[in-house]
Amino acid sequence: MKDMSSSTDDAPEPAAAASPSAAASPATAARLAWPTRPESTEDIPAVRRINLAAFDTAEEADLVDALRRDRSAWLPGLSYVADAPDGTPAAHALLTRCHVDDVPAVALAPCTVLPAHQKSGAGSAVIRALLDAARAAGERTAIVLGHPPYYPRFGFAPAASRFGILPPQPWPDEAFLALSLDGSIPPRGTVRYAAPFGID
Repeated sequence: MKDMSSSTDDAPEPAAAASPSAAASPATAARLAWPTRPESTEDIPAVRRINLAAFDTAEEADLVDALRRDRSAWLPGLSYVADAPDGTPAAHALLTRCHVDDVPAVALAPCTVLPAHQKSGAGSAVIRALLDAARAAGERTAIVLGHPPYYPRFGFAPAASRFGILPPQPWPDEAFLALSLDGSIPPRGTVRYAAPFGID
């Protein structure tokens, strides 16, 4: 499985250096600049266009469609978009069901932004909103295979060395990451992705 998050905000955004008296946190500023919301049925063609535009092949767009059809993987309300000023979706992020051994968790993939809006904060905004929605839905652990410099801003840390969560394939520890969504200790074990990912 390749990193499916490489077409968000490719250059990591600078770390926050705001004083306690700053008017808004980076997360708040991103939300204000990029309105986010759950995907609607009407957004499905736009989500496919975003994934086709952001990646070199149709693999990620086809994966999203396959996950949407898989009732054991798809989690209603955990596919999010960020809207451009004209109201059309410019970024997309998806959480689907995975398991750590037999314990339910969520997998973050893919995360994509239209090329014209990359490096603008759209990716960060939609990911933060999606993770907040997962917390509100009672999800406890999120997993991502992605850029090591990018995902720690959301609270992700190396899954294997920090939490004892093992990848299904020999992926680099610094790129295979986990996040406790509720502050609890994540389960230990090996991650099993939904069937459309094609990972044994």
